[in-house]
Amino acid sequence: MGLKLGVHVGQQNMSMAQMRALWKKLDDKVDWISAWDHFYEAPPAGGTIDHFEAMTTLGALAADTKKARLGCLVFYVGYRNPASIAKAAATLDHISGGRFELGLGAGWHEQEARAYGYDFPPVGTRLDMLDEATTIIRGLLDDDRTTFHGKHFRVEDAANLPAPMQDRMPIWIGGVGEKKTLRLVAKHADGWNAAYIPPEAFSRLGGVLDGWCEKLGRDPGSIKRSINLSFNLATDEAAAARELDNLRKAWGPAASRIEGGALIGTPKQAIERLGEYEAAGAGQVNVALRAPWNADALDAFLDEVVPALR
Repeated sequence: MGLKLGVHVGQQNMSMAQMRALWKKLDDKVDWISAWDHFYEAPPAGGTIDHFEAMTTLGALAADTKKARLGCLVFYVGYRNPASIAKAAATLDHISGGRFELGLGAGWHEQEARAYGYDFPPVGTRLDMLDEATTIIRGLLDDDRTTFHGKHFRVEDAANLPAPMQDRMPIWIGGVGEKKTLRLVAKHADGWNAAYIPPEAFSRLGGVLDGWCEKLGRDPGSIKRSINLSFNLATDEAAAARELDNLRKAWGPAASRIEGGALIGTPKQAIERLGEYEAAGAGQVNVALRAPWNADALDAFLDEVVPALR
């Protein structure tokens, strides 16, 4: 199989019934379906848009689907005790029949964190939290008992039964920081996920990750690599111009950054763009859906773009 293709579904601005119908449609078409870990909408709008919680949403996703690999890209480790994340991940693996993959990250949505009463320390501290949390979670997923005493988190002779169905549940780490994030990927992860960056940046950061792997004695080829792209596809040039305008209005000052990592244009242009990401080292590309989207464009992605790249 060539490039794997997935859909990263933002669980916002639609009913649970609509979302469950979407998952069932996607399950026969794509390799991967994921949610994101937010309490508020993304891009931020002050908590003004309906938004479902991630862990419980994933339980429904795991039960509703049969084929696609599943995950969250990514859980912010500041929102949950790491041991509880490991316990939930093992449970989701059983619900899904062994299809769950765990994504972890250092978080970015300060607006929702402050609103919900969570501390949101500087990024360096959050990355230290990610390091400790991933150590604990890997132990609880793999070992009979785990003890770890860190600055931010601790567990004492903790068991996680039943263990996941998979012999080794993949852990993905998301982010693009060159000095700490990619080092943590090389240290801990089975997969690296980046979001909303162009192919040339993905390729360059992949090289940085390779360098960290060499320093830590890790085979770079043992780490899967994926990219999330904003879904702004259209079926013709005129509609594509409108989609681009919608992206710029939604993201405001951040639009120029997101635009570089968006799937924009027609299905033919999308095939060429996804090929660029594959050439840049991506083994998987996930399109990020934010309702409302162009339904005809999504159908074109599933029926034209996906088959062309397999």
